[in-house]
Amino acid sequence: EQTDQVSCKHERPSRKNIPEPRNSGQPEDEDASTEMGEGLDEWAAAKTLIKPPDQLELTEAELKEEFTRILTANNPHAPQNIVRYSFKERTYKPISYVDQMAIHFSLNGNMILKDSDEGRCQNARLSTEADSKIISEEAAGEEEAEETGTAEAAEAAEAEELPPPRPKERKLANQFNFIERASKTLNNPLRDRACQSEPTPCKNFSATANQWEIYDAYVEELQKMEKSKEKEKPRAHIAKKEEKRRGRKSTSLESQSDDITKVSKAAKIMERMVNQNTFDDIAQDFKYFEDASDEYRDQQGTLLPLWKFQYDKTKRLAVTAISWNPKYKDLFAVGYGSYDFMKQSQGMLLLYTMKNPSFPEYIFSSESGIMCLDIHNDHPHLVAVGFYDGNVAIYNLKKPSSQPSHKSSAKSGKHMDPVWQVSVLFLSSNLLLFMWNLLCLQNELVHTDVIKLSVEGTTMQGPEGLQLQTFGCGTSFDFHKKIDYLFLVGTEEGKIYKCSKCYSSQFLDVFEAHHMAVDAVSWNPYHMKVFISCSSDWTVKIWDHTIKTPMFIYDLNSAVGDVAWSPYSSTVFAAVTTDGKAHVFDLSVNKYEAICTQVVVAKKKNKITHIQFNPVYPVVIIGDDRGHVTCLKLSPNLRRMPKEKKGQEVKKGPEVEIAKLDKLLNLVREPAGQAGR
Repeated sequence: EQTDQVSCKHERPSRKNIPEPRNSGQPEDEDASTEMGEGLDEWAAAKTLIKPPDQLELTEAELKEEFTRILTANNPHAPQNIVRYSFKERTYKPISYVDQMAIHFSLNGNMILKDSDEGRCQNARLSTEADSKIISEEAAGEEEAEETGTAEAAEAAEAEELPPPRPKERKLANQFNFIERASKTLNNPLRDRACQSEPTPCKNFSATANQWEIYDAYVEELQKMEKSKEKEKPRAHIAKKEEKRRGRKSTSLESQSDDITKVSKAAKIMERMVNQNTFDDIAQDFKYFEDASDEYRDQQGTLLPLWKFQYDKTKRLAVTAISWNPKYKDLFAVGYGSYDFMKQSQGMLLLYTMKNPSFPEYIFSSESGIMCLDIHNDHPHLVAVGFYDGNVAIYNLKKPSSQPSHKSSAKSGKHMDPVWQVSVLFLSSNLLLFMWNLLCLQNELVHTDVIKLSVEGTTMQGPEGLQLQTFGCGTSFDFHKKIDYLFLVGTEEGKIYKCSKCYSSQFLDVFEAHHMAVDAVSWNPYHMKVFISCSSDWTVKIWDHTIKTPMFIYDLNSAVGDVAWSPYSSTVFAAVTTDGKAHVFDLSVNKYEAICTQVVVAKKKNKITHIQFNPVYPVVIIGDDRGHVTCLKLSPNLRRMPKEKKGQEVKKGPEVEIAKLDKLLNLVREPAGQAGR
């Protein structure tokens, strides 16, 4: 029995710590029982817990308190701002999903699938090896049986025949039936959208040309031209008589053939497309470029040159007038003449668009130089023009004729001197202001005297003791933006007259403004009391029409040709001087000097004549006496708007602009007591 127990104990691998039995029986059992008893006593004894010295002492409530901790499978070190290129949307987009798996250990295995071709080949090879071993063992057993004798063979024959033993399958290296499984999500199907226009209709035409067919075609063309001339005779009867007297050929566009007029619209569209491709970099600057260097300048700005408009026939003419179209913000009119009164020649009226800087949209020529122009606010196709010979004309852009639709004459009345400025009223040097009314039935202009300004102390002794009074020579004027009857007139003597349409022989007030001729005078578009003037005495002055002294005076070190208020701010204005410079002021930023002074014309003999702000876009156009018009873009510092504060809306509108200018004027105005002294 003891040997059986020992064998059992040795067969169990989990009882290795039990000591082996000795040869003697009872003493060994007693020793084993005493050892087991001592171990039980040790486990039954009370156990004391050993606490670390820095352990906290907690109450039962604190011990019973449960703290939940949620474990997530997210990787805290995984990036959250991965960006990939989306070929569908053709942009870089952030990825919403991030791979959270972190691999700590990887090992490439050599397991083979049973069902695979390689596994089947290995099984077949191992089975053939096992069959060969069995056959060799059977052959050796037969030889031994023959040697032992017939007795053993007889006993083997009598015994039941046992089935041949099956060959044991040898386990492969791949102990698991490994199956690789994978899943793949479907990608969103891409959709291609395209549009196809209908092909242009085409017709195949073929014919043979003979002499009589060519003759018939010429006869038909002559008949068409005769019919068109008969229709135009009543309209252009007066113009033809004047052309015959002067012996000059007509440059009318109506003489063009019908075939050219049919193609002209399509050709103009194609020309615009070609020009937009040619000047694409300038168009991109016009739309999107903002000078980032303004942030590092001390409130100073710059002017970025964009397009340059020029025409071959106006190279020897000066830009005498510029005006933006009130409806089409990219269209502007330019008048060409000469300020050299000893070299007067013909004039031209051109209309350019920023969409096609290479060639003008409309071309009108005149026998006398154009000195001023203005575009009607309600009817933007009507352009009023004042000539050097004192006449006034109105051009209609809707009509293809190059002649004005309405024009004054010596019979209906005209100015005796050049017309220096034209608006709803027309200004000349002799009889200062005429109001012209258009009589549609008679197709002519009829004038009405508005005011005659006499110069004090300039009476002349006439025949038989008559006292002849001389009139002032007006050079510029401007009507008030809100008060219809109030207007200002600048003269060659340097005075500015405040007048009213209600009084035809008296003026409201006189400002001793400049020492030389007043080149331009303009009301502020926001403030009702403020106007600006410039002169050839190098100064620009800002006035309050209720005070006879100027509020601000700026000396620009050269004769000032023109001045203009900006349409977006009540404190921003620009002036141009004859030394080729443009000056931009912002009174809210700097009351003492310009925030931008830039040379626009490079040549010394070239002089700048006029400047105008675009009513919508942040650009200005500047004309010179060589017939060139340059378009420049204002940098951000020149059109700075109030900054938005957190939680507050920026107030905009005319009331804010009026308050901003009033704040500056209150610093300059004298108190009532000091003014009385």
